[in-house]
Amino acid sequence: MIRGKVTGRVWSSKHIETMPSGALLEVEVAGSIIVAFDPLGCAEGEEVLITQGSVAAAFFTKQKAPIDALIIGSIDET
Repeated sequence: MIRGKVTGRVWSSKHIETMPSGALLEVEVAGSIIVAFDPLGCAEGEEVLITQGSVAAAFFTKQKAPIDALIIGSIDET
């Protein structure tokens, strides 16, 4: 898992049909920005846990989704 902080939202009015419902968020991870799919409804400034690669894509069992980074949790405290 990767820890990051949500810095913004990515808006996409055009996308492929197999994209599930959710948001695309910009997440700062170790000084870099990645775009992660958010099925949880996280907000800007939240610290989140992300998984990447085949594990992220395998989360979607009813449809194939082209997801490479998936927010799997929101960190309440450390």
